[in-house]
This record gives sequence, structure tokens and C-alpha cells, in this order.
Amino acid sequence: MKSLFKTVALITIFSFLTRISGFIFRMILSRQVGAEGVGLYQVAFSVFMVLLTVISSGMPLIISRLSSSYMARREYGKERSLITTAIIYGLVLSIVLCGVVFVFKKVFAGLFTESRCIEILIVLLPSLVFSSVYCVLRGAMWGKNNYFALCVTEFYEQVVRIVLGVLFVSTSFTAFENAFNLGWTMSLACLASMMLVIVCFFYYGGKLGRFKREEFVPLVKQSTPIIVMRVIGSLVQPLIAFIVPNRLVAIGYTNSQALAMFGVAVGMTMPLLYVPSSIIGSLSTALVPDLSKALTQNDLQHIEKRIKTSIFFSLFISALFVPCFLGMGELAGEVLYDNVLSGSLLVSSAWVLIPIGLTNITSAILNSLGYEKRSFVNFVAGGVAMFACLWFLPSLFGINAFIYALGANFTITSVLNLALLKKKTKVKLNILPSLGKIILLAIPSSALTGFVTGICGHFLPKLITLFLGGVVSVGSFVLLAGAFNMIDIKAFFVLAADRLKPKKVKVKNA
Repeated sequence: MKSLFKTVALITIFSFLTRISGFIFRMILSRQVGAEGVGLYQVAFSVFMVLLTVISSGMPLIISRLSSSYMARREYGKERSLITTAIIYGLVLSIVLCGVVFVFKKVFAGLFTESRCIEILIVLLPSLVFSSVYCVLRGAMWGKNNYFALCVTEFYEQVVRIVLGVLFVSTSFTAFENAFNLGWTMSLACLASMMLVIVCFFYYGGKLGRFKREEFVPLVKQSTPIIVMRVIGSLVQPLIAFIVPNRLVAIGYTNSQALAMFGVAVGMTMPLLYVPSSIIGSLSTALVPDLSKALTQNDLQHIEKRIKTSIFFSLFISALFVPCFLGMGELAGEVLYDNVLSGSLLVSSAWVLIPIGLTNITSAILNSLGYEKRSFVNFVAGGVAMFACLWFLPSLFGINAFIYALGANFTITSVLNLALLKKKTKVKLNILPSLGKIILLAIPSSALTGFVTGICGHFLPKLITLFLGGVVSVGSFVLLAGAFNMIDIKAFFVLAADRLKPKKVKVKNA
């Protein structure tokens, strides 16, 4: 348990730093590039992500599993050959995908509402080649439980993107020129990350072996189903990028207005929606090897305990941010992005945080237990509901239909995932009482946050008001949770005091 806690803490800290860096980057974009430029980049990037999914979705997971298995059996030669084979396979696959885009350039251009997006997609393509090496070596280090190297390399990539973004974008450029330059920052950041991962891999004792066909077959066989499922899932983003602007244009907005609103929703609002996921994702990453090992050992008690505690953890972390969004979402949008629409969408989307958190943790648990295919079926069911909302609701709610569509998607998926977990593991998942308590606690906390930010906003700078509102929001929610015995605050302080207490040095008698 202590090892899992340390792993989650490490991943969470670096994930938090990476997310904060990402927010800084998006703040720069919103002010330097503008909503239209962000929209152009997001449309091209959504198609690029489909190609990147082919390269990086199934490979790290399968390599980590196989690598860990070989290391446990001390089959070091097979482990090295696996890594070499995977690198060659990834490089060939990435080059083929780049060739497909160039050969069918007109077809890809037809996917965009704005034809210039194809040029942004092309400058993103080198990232595929660099990522093919990057994800293999990260998978190998994951299999060896080297989470520090995984976190450092991911954070490093984000920092490089910020630095290059500052250098490459300017208010003097057009929206397209800035979006085009952002494509280059992505490719250069991936190159820098690949080089660092190579250094870390060899520094921590990694070695390459010979290419072997017998390693190629299981690698492709095990990774292909995951790749196919996630590619289908990743097609959701470009479809959203196609549907939302077109539906907004259909109800009377201009093409530029539609792209700008889409850029605000996807480029500014959605990243904040996924802030709790950075913490929940840390637990998900640590759970994969933990639950897989317990499943191998048939330790059903351990599995049940992990499932229950993980689901409650995701509920609590997700709900912790709800008062922040409800009480000061508009202020956050104004301070972080200088955009009123972003703040309005943050308030509207506060409730979506809970189903997002539940979907993330339940999907991770199902994948760890070997139910990837069934989990994907649930994802498809949620996706159908989402696209129905995206198509029919814009005429009633405008860009807010995007928020309702996300909520429908994650709510349906999380409910189906919980039902599947209960059926397959026989674990009693009675989450409704905890969910009800959490919602009730969020109401007074949200009201207090709104009251404090409203008062402070009259005589304090907006940034300080935002900070104080965040402290009040989180503090009040945690205190209420402790008062209603949902968490043990006293135990936390006892543990902290014990950690900070100086250890007595034993003096040996002469």
C-alpha cells in the first residue's frame, strides 16, 4: 500500500506540474494566438491525434506487460529483443502513416471545414516518427516501474512546447500563421522528448537486442486489438471538430465565429475539465501493474479493496473541484484566458467532472482486469448519445450543447462500466450514498466560494481573488467532508506530524 501511495504521489506531482505548464501554455495561446487560431490548430490536431493513436496507444501497455514478464523470469535477452523489434515496427508504421497523408492529401484536406488546416497537419507529421521511438522506450521503463523517468520526460516535453510556443507565436502574425507555428512546436518538442527518453533509457541500464520475428508476432497480435479500439475511439475528436463548427454555422454563426467558439470550448474549457483526471490518472497508472499482479495471484480480497477505494477516491477528487467551477468559473475564465465565454462554459460544465472521474477510473480498472473490449462497447454507447446531442442540441443551446454532449457521454459510460465491474468481479459497488453526500457537500461549498469571490472582487485584484476563492472552495469542502466522516482529517495530521517529527538517534553504549 505504501509503495502504491508513493507511486501515485510521484505521478500526481509531476502530472500537476505538467498540467500547470499546459495551462500556462494555453493562456499564452489565448492571448497571443486568439480564439480563431486556437480553433484552426485544434481542428488539425484532432485528426493528427488519430494517427498518433495508431503509434502510441497499444504499444506502451503491451511492452510494459511483456517487458515486466521477461524481467521477472530473468529472460533479459528476450526483453532486449522485444524493445528493438518494437522500435523497428513503430518506425516503419509511422513512416507509412506519413506517406498515406501525403499521397491522399486532398482527401485529408476535405475533412476540414477550413482547407488550410491540412498544412498544419503536415507540419505535425514528424511527431509521429519521434513518438514511435518515444513510446516504446517509455513502455520499457514502465515495465521496470521506473515512474520517475516517465514523469520527467513528459514534463520536459511540456516545458519545451511552452518555450518554443513563446518564441514561435506573436500577435503580429495572422491566426493561420500562429496555428501553423504551433504545429512546428509540437514536432520539435517531440524530437526533444525522444532524445531525452533515449538518454534515460540507457542511463537506467536499458539495452537493445537483435530483431527477432518471434517477438514481432506476439507484439503485433496483442497490441493490434487495443490500437483498433482506441483508433475508433480517437475518431471521436475529428468528428466533433467537424460536427460542432458546422452545426453552429447551420444555426446562423459565421465560419470564423464557429471556429472561435469551438476553440474556446475545446482549447480553453476542456483542459480545466480534465484537471481532476491528472490526479485520478496517476492512480490509474499505478493500478495497472498492481491489479494485474493481484489477478495473476488470484488475490480477490486485494482486488475488491483496490476497486472500492479507487472509485471513492475518484468521486472525492472530482467533487473537490465542483465548487471551484460553480463558485468562480466565470472569474477563472476571465483571469486565465481573458475570455468570458470560457468562464460561462466552466460554470455550465461543473457537474460533468464527476462522470468524467468515474469513467476514467472504471476504464482503468477494467483494462487492468482484461476487459478492454467490453469497456470499449460501453464507450461506444456513450459516444452514440454524445453525437446525438451534438447534432440536435446546438439549435437549442448553441455551444453549450457541447457540454451537455460530454455529460451524456461520460454519464452513460460510467454507469455501464460500474455495472460491468459489479457483474464480473462480484464486488458490491454501492456508490449512491457516497455520491449523494458528495453532491450535498458541494452545494454549501459552492455558495461560500461564490460569496467570498464576489466580496473580494470589489477591492482585490482578480488574480488574488481567484486564489482566495480556490482556498475557500477546497478548504470548505474538505472540512465538510471531515465533519460528515467521509474522510479522516485527524489521521492525516497525525501522519504528517509523525513524518515531520525528528527521529531519535540511538547512541550505543561504549
